[in-house]
Amino acid sequence: MTTSDEELIRTMIERWAEAVHRGDLEAVVAGHAEDIVMFDVPPPYEGVRGLEEYAKTWPPFFRWQAQGARFEIESLDVTAGEDVAFAHALLRCGTEEDFARDPRNRLRLTIGLRKQDGRWVVAHEHHSFPYVQPHETEAEEEIRAVHRRWYDGTAAKDLDGMMAAIADDVVSYEHEAPLRYVGVDAVREVCARALAEAGDAAVTLDVPDLAVVAQGDLAVAWGLNRVRVERPDGGAEETWSRGTRVFRRGNGRWLMVHQHLSVPLDLETGMARTDLRP
Repeated sequence: MTTSDEELIRTMIERWAEAVHRGDLEAVVAGHAEDIVMFDVPPPYEGVRGLEEYAKTWPPFFRWQAQGARFEIESLDVTAGEDVAFAHALLRCGTEEDFARDPRNRLRLTIGLRKQDGRWVVAHEHHSFPYVQPHETEAEEEIRAVHRRWYDGTAAKDLDGMMAAIADDVVSYEHEAPLRYVGVDAVREVCARALAEAGDAAVTLDVPDLAVVAQGDLAVAWGLNRVRVERPDGGAEETWSRGTRVFRRGNGRWLMVHQHLSVPLDLETGMARTDLRP
C-alpha cells in the first residue's frame, strides 16, 4: 500500500518534535525550506525568516528544556493537497512545575508545507501559547522557584542548570572586573571559574531574605546572597554580598536580564568588606 502524503507529513512532524525534545539541532532543522518563516512565541514580532535565523532560535530553548521540560505532541491533524499541506497540533511544552500550576496550558502549533523537488518541506511554523494574565503573587512565586533552582544547581555544581534561566543578552555587574559582563557565555565563565576554584569543596548559595516584586512581564528580586564553601578537611568559609536581579518573561518563562552584585566599600581603607554579616 502506498503511504499517503498525510502519513508522510505526520511522521515528519512527529520526528521533528522528538528531535526538539532531544535537543538535536541538526534533526530539528532538517526538512525545512531555506526561506522558512516562523512566528514564534518570543520576538521578533515580524517573525524569523530564513533557515539560518530559524536555527539560531533553538539553542536558548534547548538550555531551558534541559532543566526538565517536556516537548510532546498531544494531538496532530494533517491536511494535504497535491503540492501544499498544513498541519495543526497541540503540545505539552513545559516543566512539571508548569503543568502543576496550569494543567490545561498547551503550546499551539500550525505548520505550512509545500512539495519541493518531490518531497515535503516546512515553509512556515507558527507557535503560540494562550495569553493568560497571571496573578502577581503567582509571578512572584515563579521568580522564587527560579532562585531555588539556582540554589540546587549550585549545590550540584550543575553549570547548565545554573544558566537555564539566564537570558542570552544578560548584563551582569559581578564582584570582579571588568565593569560589566555581557551575554550568558560571559556569566557562565564567571560561574565556571568559581566552581573550579572550589575544587572538591561543597558550595551552597541562598538568599535568605529574598524580596520579589513582579508586574506584567517584568520582575525585580533583591536580597543578601550567602555563599558557603565547606572543604573536605572540615574547614568552611561563608561570605555575604548584596544582589539585585531583573527578570523578563517571554515564551511562558522568566529569564534574568540583569544582575548587580556588590559588597560594601570601606572608605577609609579602600578595601571591600567581605567580612560583614547581616
